[in-house]
Amino acid sequence: MTDFTTIEASTRAKAGKGAARATRRAGEVPAVIYGAKQETSLIALDPRIIVREMHRGGWRSRLYQVKAGGTTTRALIREIQLHPVTDRPIHVDFQRLVGNEPVHVTVAVVFKGEEECVGVKRGGVLNIVRHTIDVSVDPDHIPEHFEADVSALEIGDIVRWHDLKGTENVSAPDIEAHDYVIATIAAPSVEEEPEAEAAENETAAAAGSEDKAD
Repeated sequence: MTDFTTIEASTRAKAGKGAARATRRAGEVPAVIYGAKQETSLIALDPRIIVREMHRGGWRSRLYQVKAGGTTTRALIREIQLHPVTDRPIHVDFQRLVGNEPVHVTVAVVFKGEEECVGVKRGGVLNIVRHTIDVSVDPDHIPEHFEADVSALEIGDIVRWHDLKGTENVSAPDIEAHDYVIATIAAPSVEEEPEAEAAENETAAAAGSEDKAD
């Protein structure tokens, strides 16, 4: 289970574009917390907090505790809207979490042991097919990431869903049923030397000329 990341926020009294613009002029990012059959909460955040979380990566599956107006809400960040020119965050959507109500999250796959990988040392390449996987999981058991150990893999070996660590409490029926490929150790691509290719073409041309002469 992943740890909670605490976010300090302030409450907003009004919704709407005008109120959101006023929040931005005050140097904050407007945000909402919705879901769990409760009234939507209006909050405002320090933009540095959102930028920090974006740079950390994995924010789509990270659990947050949002503290605002004397209350603490468990939530996931569902969307971060960015300014089309500056790429600064301008709005954030949180989904409120309730225990025993599964949510859909995107979990990153972390690959361990690439430097020690037998196949890579022999010239192979780690070919990642899926960097992230969408799963359904109870909020209390959202994994920070899935892990794939590739250290012992040879060229031609495959990492499948069942090889991942950290999948015990999640549900991904389609992926589980097909045991989808997550990564492979691909053979190195060998390009034919131009000189050798030219020599082969010259030999073939000469042979063709002899045939015609006969």
